[in-house]
Amino acid sequence: MKLYIAEKPSLGRAIAAVLPKPHKKHDGYIETGQGDCVSWCIGHLLEQADPEAYDPALKKWQLDKLPIIPDEWQLEPKKQTRKQLTVLRKLVKQASVLVNAGDPDREGQLLVDEVISYLKVPVSKRQNTRRVLISDLNPGAVRKALNNERSNLEFVPLATSALARSRADWLYGINLTRAYTLKGQQAGYKGVLSVGRVQTPVLGLVVRRDEEIRQFQPKNYYEVLAHLQFQLSAADKTASDEHHFTAQWQPSEACLPHMDEEGRVLNKKLAEHVVTRIHDQPALVTDVEQQSKKESPPMPFNLSQLQIAANKRFGFSAQQVLDLCQALYEKHNLITYPRSDSRHLPKEQLKDVSSVIQAIGRTAHNLGNGAEQADQALVSKAWNDSKVDAHHAIIPTTKSMDASRLSAQELKLYELVARQYLAQFYPAYRYNTQQISFDIAGGLFIAKARQNIDLGWKKLFEQEPDEQHLPAMKKGDTLHCSHGELLEKQTQPPKHFTDATLLSAMTGIGRFVKDKAIKKILKDTDGLGTEATRAGIIELLFKRGFLQRQNKLILSTPAGQALINNLPESATLPDMTAHWESMLEQISQKALKYDGFMTPMQQQLNSMVEQAKTTQMSGLAGLENSNGFKKKGRRSSGYSRSGSGAGKSSGSKSRQKTGSNRNA
Repeated sequence: MKLYIAEKPSLGRAIAAVLPKPHKKHDGYIETGQGDCVSWCIGHLLEQADPEAYDPALKKWQLDKLPIIPDEWQLEPKKQTRKQLTVLRKLVKQASVLVNAGDPDREGQLLVDEVISYLKVPVSKRQNTRRVLISDLNPGAVRKALNNERSNLEFVPLATSALARSRADWLYGINLTRAYTLKGQQAGYKGVLSVGRVQTPVLGLVVRRDEEIRQFQPKNYYEVLAHLQFQLSAADKTASDEHHFTAQWQPSEACLPHMDEEGRVLNKKLAEHVVTRIHDQPALVTDVEQQSKKESPPMPFNLSQLQIAANKRFGFSAQQVLDLCQALYEKHNLITYPRSDSRHLPKEQLKDVSSVIQAIGRTAHNLGNGAEQADQALVSKAWNDSKVDAHHAIIPTTKSMDASRLSAQELKLYELVARQYLAQFYPAYRYNTQQISFDIAGGLFIAKARQNIDLGWKKLFEQEPDEQHLPAMKKGDTLHCSHGELLEKQTQPPKHFTDATLLSAMTGIGRFVKDKAIKKILKDTDGLGTEATRAGIIELLFKRGFLQRQNKLILSTPAGQALINNLPESATLPDMTAHWESMLEQISQKALKYDGFMTPMQQQLNSMVEQAKTTQMSGLAGLENSNGFKKKGRRSSGYSRSGSGAGKSSGSKSRQKTGSNRNA
């Protein structure tokens, strides 16, 4: 008997649906017509044991017991899903072949592997275990995935990487959370000060941004516009305003002492002098640049980019988008696997293009015309097999349905995904740019303009790009500057984070790092967190009372600020995460062994714990956790209790409760 072990019931049912009938539905599994069985986990069935499982004395939080480092790691069955583990125990014994059908990512791999290991499956059976990668729950895609089984042994390094990450996060969160909570309580703080490898640098981003805004001192700066016109003949005196336009002053190197690091002129008298000099002066055309440019369609979404777009367009939070995606994927089967970090598509899916576009037209009536006008012969740069691994970009499936069966929010998100997919079948947006340089009284002035040639894919989007027109000119022409205009402006502080900009910062975290080597690592990896964990990390910081919302803005709380200000800087920056991710990637690529990561990590942890014990916490007296976190809470200590730290579950509501502990 072949046993398929899916990550969750919805995937299990999708697998069973394409296997021979008749089916027999049992409690916790489905038996197919040929005698094979499909069962499932319900997210993680196992979780890391609490510290007291290793030593009852560790139930009490004490500084002198830190650091806590297990000699032999233990997993425990989760109480709420113990029954399903019992079902799998029986089926695994009966099966001759096991198939890992976890989600196609690092955590999905380990989620099933840890069950197989925990149930003490014989080595011979484990070596013959198969792996299927399913990212689309529609029958055709599931059938195709089942026909492309691979050996599960190929994915051992991926599972090892996930295991190392989860154990390291447990060690980091358990020890530093206990250390800083106990020190905080000594300083008068009432609550838990949770510390995590990813959540704390994310909090650090917000705290530093808020501090930068508080300390910001606005400065006045000045720009000069030259108002230009052609020397018109008497016959042309009734000509329209198209002969009037402006050019902006470009300060020379001689002005550098009067400028800031952004190139803005801070000296008002200098700008006023330029205004006076150019009044009623000739303007000589010194250079004319004209270029034809094109802009390719935007790539299909990965999860982070979808979350960013949905927040900007609809105000959805990152967690809302993830929950809506899960519903569109699991409940409605309208989109492919949503927790993807890829923005590319495999070329084999080109044969499904017609069916997908038809499904879009039938489901999203707002995109009906866009679907009809799509040129299916076009192949955009999104189709690139070399950029696709375990999963591909989030796109609509071939399934359609009556839009009235979707909630308003689900439909909005589906249309966002569908529009991005349709854009792949539209030509590039083409336009002309003009840049004309003038010499006016010895100063350089530049006028710029853009004209649309072919809107291409932008026809699908609501706003047509603005156009600016300049009259035809050539080098050597002389125009007239009627007068100069002084623009007095003021520097603006950076903006508070929103869900969109915080997600963008997490994915592009290299922007906040000075070290070039670390910048490169962060650029080559997922940044802070992963596609699957970022929403949960942000929500976790709200739940723990370190962040608060003010309409769309995300602000740090006094407790969040005090925590960051008391931690060593290394714990609040993304550098360590970059180092970890680099090493974990090496494990998944067989370039580093498990111990090569864990041993130096534990050495670093020992040093950080000793530093915490001597820290004098300030700014915490009288503060308390605004969300009621208790030290005794099962999930209060900033670590993930599941074997991989994934906290995965079977539905969006459960994910909201447990998924936030991933990469804590």
